[in-house]
Amino acid sequence: MEQILDRSDQPLVLVVDDTPENLELMSELLMDSYRVKVASSGVKALRIAAGSQQPDLILLDIMMPEMDGYEVCRLLKVNPATADIPVVFLTAKSEVADEQQGFDLGAVDYITKPISPPIVLARVHAQLQLKASADFLRDKSEYLELEVRRRTRDMQRLQEVTIEAMASLAAMRDNPSGKHLSRIEPYMTTLATALAYQQPALADELSGERLAQLGRSALLHGIGKLVLPDRILLSPVPLQGADLQLMHRHAEAGRDALLAAEAKLGSSTGFLSDARDIVYSQHEHWDGSGYPQGLRGEQIPLAARLMALVGCYEELTSHHPYRPSVSHAEALQQIGAASGTRFDPSVVLALIESEQEFASIAVRLADDAAAIHCELQRLDESLGETIELTLPAS
Repeated sequence: MEQILDRSDQPLVLVVDDTPENLELMSELLMDSYRVKVASSGVKALRIAAGSQQPDLILLDIMMPEMDGYEVCRLLKVNPATADIPVVFLTAKSEVADEQQGFDLGAVDYITKPISPPIVLARVHAQLQLKASADFLRDKSEYLELEVRRRTRDMQRLQEVTIEAMASLAAMRDNPSGKHLSRIEPYMTTLATALAYQQPALADELSGERLAQLGRSALLHGIGKLVLPDRILLSPVPLQGADLQLMHRHAEAGRDALLAAEAKLGSSTGFLSDARDIVYSQHEHWDGSGYPQGLRGEQIPLAARLMALVGCYEELTSHHPYRPSVSHAEALQQIGAASGTRFDPSVVLALIESEQEFASIAVRLADDAAAIHCELQRLDESLGETIELTLPAS
């Protein structure tokens, strides 16, 4: 026999007993305050408990045929879907050992027959209050966890939008019509992933989250170029004198801009820290011959060592108005020749490991004719540029 009283705003109590008279007695006692379901066997009780309308409390007899109350309770507690439903044994077994066994199986209370209606109602009420409190705390915990996840996603999206805005502004100093930034991010993540695979000691440092962060941070590699005039950026001949000095100082300008952003945030953040390392140190050489600090070897931040190679590959293989691009194979040859001097040898090995992915990215995201024409126009305009952009004295 099963019965549902349609009072959805009230707690639902499941009464389990193989004696119809006991089911009727308990239903009459509880129905004024609660919704009631009844089950005449352990099998039915388990099916109801695991259903779409789970009971808030189960009053369970012990002495039943086929499956006794102890077994029902055990099965309820091993099933994650029903483990949190409180079970109260309601039985004629009054020995201390019987009561102890019930508590050992996970019951929250043990009431012996014959029952006292006021005591049963009081103890049912107490257990339902505890259940309501536990549900509230669990729901609150789940809500807070979801809220943390939501805010984390919002922060990540804010970081991405900030990077995209800053990177797009910097990209206007290269070629607004080109796909330079579209190539830089997958180059960086591909190279860093290959390095992590080759160097197990870097597995913690180059986690999946960090790999994505490096890709995003690499988008800001050119932010220092905002202080450079086109005649320097697009110069077809080697720079000398003051022009060379100004070119070298663009790394400092980019670093200072990111330091100022971190200062406004009041703390260092991962993606800005990586971007700062890239902007300031991507022109350092493994042998110490680079700029602006003359760092060598592992003094150079890892993000900058990766960006140095990515930037070189991009420079060699993409189109420029002042010199032809080189093939993928020629770029690998030139970069390989600079292993141990300009580039970290382990990063060069990572490029060799991932060279097919690099070639695919270069072809898939190659600049079109319109982008090349745009850069030719900028070169023509830069030849007559007379505006001097200077930095404050260091």
